Amino acid sequence: MALRHFIDLDLLTPDEIRHILDRALKIKAQFKRKRHKAKKLCEGRVLATIFEKPSTRTRVSFDVGMRDLGGSCITLSSNDLQLGRGESIADTARVMSRYVDVMMLRTSAHQNLLDLAAFADVPVINGLTDRSHPCQILADIMTFMEKRGSIKDKKVAWIGDCNNVALSLVHAAHKLEFELFIACPSEFGPNQDMSEAIAVNPDQVRVITDLSQAFEGAHLVMTDTWVSMGDEDADKRMEVFSAYQVTSELMALAQDDALFMHCLPAYRGREVSAEVLDGPQSVVFDEAENRLHVQKAIIAWTLGAI
Repeated sequence: MALRHFIDLDLLTPDEIRHILDRALKIKAQFKRKRHKAKKLCEGRVLATIFEKPSTRTRVSFDVGMRDLGGSCITLSSNDLQLGRGESIADTARVMSRYVDVMMLRTSAHQNLLDLAAFADVPVINGLTDRSHPCQILADIMTFMEKRGSIKDKKVAWIGDCNNVALSLVHAAHKLEFELFIACPSEFGPNQDMSEAIAVNPDQVRVITDLSQAFEGAHLVMTDTWVSMGDEDADKRMEVFSAYQVTSELMALAQDDALFMHCLPAYRGREVSAEVLDGPQSVVFDEAENRLHVQKAIIAWTLGAI
Protein backbone atom coordinates (compact mmCIF):
# COMPACT_ATOMS: atom_id res chain seq x y z
CA MET A 1 0.00 0.00 0.00
CA ALA A 2 1.26 3.46 -0.88
CA LEU A 3 2.33 5.66 2.03
CA ARG A 4 -0.37 7.98 3.34
CA HIS A 5 1.42 11.28 3.75
CA PHE A 6 -0.52 14.27 5.09
CA ILE A 7 1.09 17.12 3.16
CA ASP A 8 -1.66 19.47 1.94
CA LEU A 9 -5.43 19.37 1.68
CA ASP A 10 -5.38 19.84 -2.08
CA LEU A 11 -3.64 16.45 -2.34
CA LEU A 12 -6.49 14.67 -0.55
CA THR A 13 -9.90 13.76 -1.93
CA PRO A 14 -13.04 15.29 -0.40
CA ASP A 15 -13.97 11.84 0.90
CA GLU A 16 -10.59 11.46 2.62
CA ILE A 17 -10.96 14.85 4.29
CA ARG A 18 -14.51 14.10 5.42
CA HIS A 19 -13.41 10.71 6.72
CA ILE A 20 -10.65 12.27 8.86
CA LEU A 21 -13.07 14.88 10.19
CA ASP A 22 -15.79 12.35 10.99
CA ARG A 23 -13.32 10.12 12.82
CA ALA A 24 -11.92 13.11 14.72
CA LEU A 25 -15.40 13.86 16.03
CA LYS A 26 -15.88 10.23 17.08
CA ILE A 27 -12.44 10.09 18.71
CA LYS A 28 -13.24 13.26 20.67
CA ALA A 29 -16.60 11.90 21.83
CA GLN A 30 -14.96 8.69 23.05
CA PHE A 31 -12.15 10.67 24.68
CA LYS A 32 -14.67 12.79 26.59
CA ARG A 33 -16.57 9.73 27.82
CA LYS A 34 -13.64 7.61 28.97
CA ARG A 35 -10.23 9.07 28.26
CA HIS A 36 -8.18 6.28 29.81
CA LYS A 37 -10.29 3.49 28.31
CA ALA A 38 -10.43 4.79 24.75
CA LYS A 39 -9.58 2.43 21.92
CA LYS A 40 -5.83 2.49 21.37
CA LEU A 41 -5.70 2.84 17.60
CA CYS A 42 -1.92 3.24 17.42
CA GLU A 43 -0.74 1.01 20.24
CA GLY A 44 2.95 0.20 19.98
CA ARG A 45 3.58 2.84 17.28
CA VAL A 46 6.12 5.68 17.61
CA LEU A 47 5.69 9.24 16.33
CA ALA A 48 8.70 11.53 15.86
CA THR A 49 7.89 15.24 15.87
CA ILE A 50 10.61 17.50 14.47
CA PHE A 51 10.50 21.22 15.16
CA GLU A 52 12.53 23.73 13.18
CA LYS A 53 10.04 26.38 14.33
CA PRO A 54 8.78 26.75 17.92
CA SER A 55 5.23 25.82 18.88
CA THR A 56 2.75 25.48 21.73
CA ARG A 57 -0.38 23.87 20.30
CA THR A 58 1.31 21.74 17.64
CA ARG A 59 3.91 20.35 20.02
CA VAL A 60 1.59 19.51 22.90
CA SER A 61 -1.33 18.26 20.80
CA PHE A 62 0.75 15.83 18.76
CA ASP A 63 2.56 14.51 21.83
CA VAL A 64 -0.57 14.07 23.95
CA GLY A 65 -2.56 12.86 20.95
CA MET A 66 -0.16 10.03 20.15
CA ARG A 67 -0.11 8.98 23.80
CA ASP A 68 -3.92 8.94 23.87
CA LEU A 69 -3.84 6.68 20.81
CA GLY A 70 -1.70 4.21 22.76
CA GLY A 71 1.57 5.06 21.04
CA SER A 72 4.59 7.05 22.10
CA CYS A 73 6.16 10.27 20.89
CA ILE A 74 9.69 11.58 20.66
CA THR A 75 10.06 15.33 20.22
CA LEU A 76 13.14 16.76 18.51
CA SER A 77 14.40 20.12 17.37
CA SER A 78 16.70 20.49 14.39
CA ASN A 79 19.51 21.08 16.91
CA ASP A 80 18.84 17.64 18.42
CA LEU A 81 19.51 16.04 15.04
CA GLN A 82 22.47 16.02 12.69
CA LEU A 83 20.34 18.31 10.52
CA GLY A 84 21.78 21.07 12.69
CA ARG A 85 25.27 20.11 11.49
CA GLY A 86 24.39 19.81 7.84
CA GLU A 87 23.18 16.22 7.36
CA SER A 88 20.80 16.10 4.43
CA ILE A 89 17.06 15.74 4.90
CA ALA A 90 17.21 12.71 2.60
CA ASP A 91 19.64 10.87 4.88
CA THR A 92 17.73 11.93 7.97
CA ALA A 93 14.53 10.57 6.43
CA ARG A 94 16.14 7.24 5.61
CA VAL A 95 17.52 6.80 9.12
CA MET A 96 14.44 7.99 11.01
CA SER A 97 12.24 5.67 8.95
CA ARG A 98 14.07 2.73 10.54
CA TYR A 99 13.33 3.97 14.06
CA VAL A 100 9.78 5.33 14.02
CA ASP A 101 6.40 4.65 12.41
CA VAL A 102 5.38 8.19 11.45
CA MET A 103 7.00 11.65 11.41
CA MET A 104 5.63 15.17 11.81
CA LEU A 105 7.68 18.16 10.65
CA ARG A 106 7.13 21.82 11.54
CA THR A 107 9.47 23.84 9.38
CA SER A 108 9.90 27.02 7.37
CA ALA A 109 10.64 25.87 3.84
CA HIS A 110 7.88 23.72 2.35
CA GLN A 111 10.52 21.95 0.27
CA ASN A 112 11.98 20.50 3.48
CA LEU A 113 8.66 18.74 4.07
CA LEU A 114 8.49 17.48 0.48
CA ASP A 115 12.06 16.18 0.69
CA LEU A 116 11.36 14.40 3.98
CA ALA A 117 8.30 12.72 2.47
CA ALA A 118 10.14 11.82 -0.74
CA PHE A 119 12.87 9.88 1.06
CA ALA A 120 10.95 8.52 4.07
CA ASP A 121 9.63 4.98 4.24
CA VAL A 122 6.99 6.01 6.79
CA PRO A 123 4.18 8.59 6.60
CA VAL A 124 5.05 12.27 6.99
CA ILE A 125 2.67 14.91 8.41
CA ASN A 126 2.77 18.65 7.74
CA GLY A 127 2.78 20.33 11.16
CA LEU A 128 3.22 23.73 9.47
CA THR A 129 5.35 25.22 6.72
CA ASP A 130 5.60 28.74 5.39
CA ARG A 131 3.33 27.56 2.56
CA SER A 132 0.49 25.84 4.41
CA HIS A 133 -1.04 24.67 7.70
CA PRO A 134 -3.57 21.92 6.94
CA CYS A 135 -3.77 20.55 10.51
CA GLN A 136 -5.04 23.91 11.72
CA ILE A 137 -7.74 24.19 9.07
CA LEU A 138 -9.07 20.69 9.76
CA ALA A 139 -9.34 21.63 13.46
CA ASP A 140 -11.22 24.79 12.45
CA ILE A 141 -13.66 22.90 10.25
CA MET A 142 -14.14 20.24 12.91
CA THR A 143 -15.06 23.02 15.35
CA PHE A 144 -17.59 24.47 12.91
CA MET A 145 -19.12 21.03 12.37
CA GLU A 146 -19.51 20.57 16.15
CA LYS A 147 -21.25 23.90 16.57
CA ARG A 148 -23.19 24.36 13.32
CA GLY A 149 -23.11 21.17 11.26
CA SER A 150 -21.86 20.86 7.69
CA ILE A 151 -19.77 23.71 6.32
CA LYS A 152 -20.89 23.01 2.75
CA ASP A 153 -22.45 26.10 1.09
CA LYS A 154 -21.67 28.28 4.12
CA LYS A 155 -19.96 31.66 3.83
CA VAL A 156 -16.55 31.95 5.47
CA ALA A 157 -14.72 35.27 5.86
CA TRP A 158 -10.95 35.37 6.29
CA ILE A 159 -9.70 38.76 7.45
CA GLY A 160 -6.08 39.81 7.11
CA ASP A 161 -2.91 38.24 5.84
CA CYS A 162 -2.88 35.82 2.89
CA ASN A 163 -0.59 33.50 4.83
CA ASN A 164 -0.07 29.75 5.12
CA VAL A 165 -3.28 29.24 7.12
CA ALA A 166 -5.25 31.12 4.47
CA LEU A 167 -3.83 28.95 1.69
CA SER A 168 -4.98 25.79 3.45
CA LEU A 169 -8.37 27.43 3.89
CA VAL A 170 -8.53 27.97 0.12
CA HIS A 171 -7.73 24.29 -0.42
CA ALA A 172 -10.51 23.34 2.02
CA ALA A 173 -13.04 25.62 0.32
CA HIS A 174 -12.54 23.80 -2.96
CA LYS A 175 -12.69 20.33 -1.41
CA LEU A 176 -15.62 20.91 0.97
CA GLU A 177 -17.57 23.38 -1.18
CA PHE A 178 -17.95 26.44 1.02
CA GLU A 179 -17.81 30.05 -0.12
CA LEU A 180 -14.68 31.91 0.98
CA PHE A 181 -14.17 35.67 1.08
CA ILE A 182 -10.60 36.83 1.77
CA ALA A 183 -10.46 40.47 2.88
CA CYS A 184 -6.91 41.76 2.84
CA PRO A 185 -4.96 44.92 1.99
CA SER A 186 -3.94 45.07 -1.66
CA GLU A 187 -0.28 45.30 -0.61
CA PHE A 188 -0.52 41.86 0.99
CA GLY A 189 -2.68 40.05 -1.52
CA PRO A 190 -2.27 36.44 -2.65
CA ASN A 191 1.17 35.17 -3.60
CA GLN A 192 1.71 32.85 -6.56
CA ASP A 193 0.82 29.68 -4.61
CA MET A 194 -2.46 31.16 -3.42
CA SER A 195 -3.31 32.67 -6.80
CA GLU A 196 -2.83 29.26 -8.42
CA ALA A 197 -4.94 27.61 -5.71
CA ILE A 198 -7.76 30.14 -6.15
CA ALA A 199 -7.67 29.60 -9.91
CA VAL A 200 -8.78 25.98 -9.41
CA ASN A 201 -12.29 27.35 -8.81
CA PRO A 202 -12.29 31.16 -8.89
CA ASP A 203 -16.05 31.35 -8.31
CA GLN A 204 -15.63 29.75 -4.88
CA VAL A 205 -12.96 32.10 -3.47
CA ARG A 206 -13.04 35.88 -3.72
CA VAL A 207 -10.22 38.21 -2.70
CA ILE A 208 -11.45 41.70 -1.78
CA THR A 209 -10.42 44.75 0.22
CA ASP A 210 -13.93 45.67 1.42
CA LEU A 211 -14.43 44.40 4.97
CA SER A 212 -18.19 44.89 5.00
CA GLN A 213 -18.59 42.70 1.91
CA ALA A 214 -16.63 39.91 3.61
CA PHE A 215 -18.58 40.09 6.88
CA GLU A 216 -22.04 40.47 5.33
CA GLY A 217 -23.97 37.26 6.00
CA ALA A 218 -20.89 35.27 7.00
CA HIS A 219 -21.40 32.09 9.01
CA LEU A 220 -17.77 32.00 10.14
CA VAL A 221 -15.21 34.78 10.58
CA MET A 222 -11.53 33.91 10.85
CA THR A 223 -8.34 35.87 11.31
CA ASP A 224 -4.72 35.46 12.34
CA THR A 225 -1.88 37.52 13.73
CA TRP A 226 -0.64 40.24 11.40
CA VAL A 227 3.03 39.41 11.94
CA SER A 228 4.15 35.78 11.74
CA MET A 229 7.46 34.20 12.68
CA GLY A 230 10.10 35.22 10.16
CA ASP A 231 8.29 38.30 8.81
CA GLU A 232 10.83 41.08 8.38
CA ASP A 233 8.35 43.87 7.65
CA ALA A 234 6.59 44.03 11.00
CA ASP A 235 6.28 47.82 11.14
CA LYS A 236 4.71 48.04 7.70
CA ARG A 237 2.34 45.19 8.48
CA MET A 238 1.18 46.80 11.71
CA GLU A 239 0.43 50.02 9.84
CA VAL A 240 -1.32 48.50 6.81
CA PHE A 241 -3.36 45.88 8.68
CA SER A 242 -4.56 48.31 11.35
CA ALA A 243 -7.74 48.88 9.31
CA TYR A 244 -8.47 45.12 9.30
CA GLN A 245 -9.23 44.52 12.95
CA VAL A 246 -12.20 42.25 13.66
CA THR A 247 -14.57 44.28 15.84
CA SER A 248 -18.01 43.73 17.31
CA GLU A 249 -19.40 46.31 14.87
CA LEU A 250 -18.14 44.24 11.93
CA MET A 251 -19.29 40.98 13.49
CA ALA A 252 -22.80 42.49 13.65
CA LEU A 253 -22.85 42.34 9.83
CA ALA A 254 -22.43 38.56 9.89
CA GLN A 255 -25.11 35.98 10.66
CA ASP A 256 -26.55 36.30 14.17
CA ASP A 257 -25.05 32.94 15.09
CA ALA A 258 -21.75 33.47 13.26
CA LEU A 259 -18.67 32.01 14.90
CA PHE A 260 -15.30 33.70 15.36
CA MET A 261 -12.06 31.73 15.10
CA HIS A 262 -8.37 32.52 15.52
CA CYS A 263 -5.62 29.90 15.40
CA LEU A 264 -3.71 31.61 18.25
CA PRO A 265 -1.59 33.19 19.59
CA ALA A 266 -3.91 36.21 19.45
CA TYR A 267 -3.12 39.82 20.23
CA ARG A 268 -6.12 41.64 21.65
CA GLY A 269 -6.50 45.12 20.25
CA ARG A 270 -4.58 44.28 17.07
CA GLU A 271 -6.14 41.77 14.67
CA VAL A 272 -9.18 41.34 16.91
CA SER A 273 -10.77 43.36 19.68
CA ALA A 274 -10.86 41.86 23.16
CA GLU A 275 -14.65 42.16 23.04
CA VAL A 276 -14.81 39.73 20.11
CA LEU A 277 -12.03 37.36 21.16
CA ASP A 278 -13.48 36.92 24.64
CA GLY A 279 -17.11 37.25 23.56
CA PRO A 280 -19.90 34.70 23.10
CA GLN A 281 -19.29 34.15 19.37
CA SER A 282 -15.66 33.23 19.91
CA VAL A 283 -14.79 29.53 19.89
CA VAL A 284 -11.01 29.94 19.85
CA PHE A 285 -10.34 27.63 22.78
CA ASP A 286 -12.63 24.89 21.46
CA GLU A 287 -10.77 25.36 18.18
CA ALA A 288 -7.41 24.99 19.98
CA GLU A 289 -8.61 21.87 21.81
CA ASN A 290 -9.68 20.31 18.53
CA ARG A 291 -6.10 20.41 17.29
CA LEU A 292 -5.61 17.49 19.69
CA HIS A 293 -8.48 15.42 18.37
CA VAL A 294 -8.11 16.10 14.66
CA GLN A 295 -4.41 15.32 14.86
CA LYS A 296 -5.20 11.98 16.47
CA ALA A 297 -7.37 11.24 13.44
CA ILE A 298 -4.62 12.40 11.06
CA ILE A 299 -2.01 10.19 12.76
CA ALA A 300 -4.35 7.20 12.75
CA TRP A 301 -5.28 7.81 9.09
CA THR A 302 -1.65 7.95 7.96
CA LEU A 303 -1.00 4.65 9.76
CA GLY A 304 -4.08 2.99 8.26
CA ALA A 305 -5.70 2.61 11.68
CA ILE A 306 -8.94 4.32 10.60
